[in-house]
Amino acid sequence: MRKIDVLRAIRTKRELALILGVKATFLTHVLYVVKPSSQYSSFTIPKKSGGTRTIFAPSDRLKSLQSSLSELLQDCIEEINKAKDVDGDFKPTLSHGFVRNRSIITNAMMHLHQKNVLNVDLKDFFDSFNFGRVRGFFIQNKNFLLDPHIATVLAQIACYDNKLPQGSPCSPVITNLITHPLDIRLASLAKANSCTYSRYADDITFSTREKTFPARIMAEVAGEYIPGKRLKNQIRRAGFGLNEKKTRIQYKDSRQDVTGLVVNQKPNVKNEYWRTVKSQCHSLFKNGMFTKKVNGILVDGSVFELEGQLNFIDQVDYYNRLRQKPPLNPEYALAKHGQNTRELLSGRERTFSRFLYYRLFYANQQPTILCEGKTDNVYLKSAISRLAAFYPKLAKPKTATGPYKLLVSFLNYTARTRFLLQLFGGASYLQSFISEFDDHFKFYKAPTPINPVIVVLDNDSGCGKICSLLIGKTPAQPYPTSLAKADVRKADFVHVMHNLYVVFTPLDTSGKDTAIEDRFTKETLSETLSGKKFNPKNDMNPATEYGKEFFAKKVVLAKKSSIDFSGFHVLLTRIAQCIEHYDSIK
Repeated sequence: MRKIDVLRAIRTKRELALILGVKATFLTHVLYVVKPSSQYSSFTIPKKSGGTRTIFAPSDRLKSLQSSLSELLQDCIEEINKAKDVDGDFKPTLSHGFVRNRSIITNAMMHLHQKNVLNVDLKDFFDSFNFGRVRGFFIQNKNFLLDPHIATVLAQIACYDNKLPQGSPCSPVITNLITHPLDIRLASLAKANSCTYSRYADDITFSTREKTFPARIMAEVAGEYIPGKRLKNQIRRAGFGLNEKKTRIQYKDSRQDVTGLVVNQKPNVKNEYWRTVKSQCHSLFKNGMFTKKVNGILVDGSVFELEGQLNFIDQVDYYNRLRQKPPLNPEYALAKHGQNTRELLSGRERTFSRFLYYRLFYANQQPTILCEGKTDNVYLKSAISRLAAFYPKLAKPKTATGPYKLLVSFLNYTARTRFLLQLFGGASYLQSFISEFDDHFKFYKAPTPINPVIVVLDNDSGCGKICSLLIGKTPAQPYPTSLAKADVRKADFVHVMHNLYVVFTPLDTSGKDTAIEDRFTKETLSETLSGKKFNPKNDMNPATEYGKEFFAKKVVLAKKSSIDFSGFHVLLTRIAQCIEHYDSIK
């Protein structure tokens, strides 16, 4: 049954709580016990056009409830759109803000290669949605037609101080629902005047290939913009007003931008935006810090804010890479063809790669652990959680006065770490990481790293090339120091160079190969799932066996509180020894 049909049928708070995935007592407590004034914290952020915008950040509990409502409403929107999809190719293109599979990039794509681009802004957008408007929409809209009592509860979840607050996870999706009729009418107006229409939150864009912009939508007279009668009426009818200060027509021979992206040829960031980010990265790599101007005053910049800007630029670059012909395969496998994707990076991608390397491995705020795969991360995190009392360097146990806190970070492999950093787990990638570590390290002139980078490897045939590398081509030192270099597989840990360490799983008592799964007891390894047995190897039979991913999720995580992790003591001790050793030499 569709979620929107279930939502229509709901008559009680208990039923609403069920579809939101929360307890009825939790819903009641958040909405009716805790005072609304204590549910939000406010702060201001500067607007690009000047002035400030007030953000109301909900409490964690209220935010989780609003996030659940947002997900539910987005599911309903997809069901509504699917019902319209007669031919199977319907893709909503009118609203791009806070919509699944839509972004400022898809919004910008609507307006490429146009002769004239009009940007208009809806004035006081979020403030235009009061409690009564939100409640009334869910009661009256033909797609919802909710019980008035339930519509009231949804409005109570979403609204604060009689309006939709900026900062709530559900505010954007509700504004999209209520504004959809306006989108339909303005899209019709655009089509009638040979224009393309799109909206991103309060930013509306019309574009056309006509030589002059249609005056029935917007005319420019003596430097002033005069909105067409129908445009003005439709916006007023929807309960909004135009922000005249943000109205502008951009012509083909000038830079055209839509929601911050240049759209003359392809979606792209502004040159000055990139130059500023590049300059800040250069300062960071050289000095370990950078400054930025805020209201004309130089202040220290935030690495996290810089990372957000680089991520934004990379999203645009990645989108354009996927549009090139032939499109670049983002899943290059080093082990298969030896392709070093770093040789393919553009200048901006190379800067982002160096930033990620700096943040993760040079200026890492905690000891960084790299494993051979995501399941190894699950094993070690779970073991540290259970054995935290023994390893103060790795975690702070939960106490009566404080929560559990992990003191090390694990690298999560993604398609972008594979492409930008040549890292995706597996021995071949980690071998390349170790062999190139010195060259990358020397690029940075910032203060010496304060935390180690620790590579954790299975002590089996797959580590042969890495062992040869440690023995022959680096200043690697096995510990205890009495061991010869040729015996690195017997070492407690290996200090490779700088802040880089390698830890192998301990060989068994007879000196045979081991893997990280050998740290579990036979009882844990013999757990059956739906009648299937665990096989950690790649040649498992899916009919009778399950692999590492299911073992990590369905056994280790699901039964973490009861699993015997004592076999991990030796491995966690070795990781802690790396941290202690680096503390003694840095």
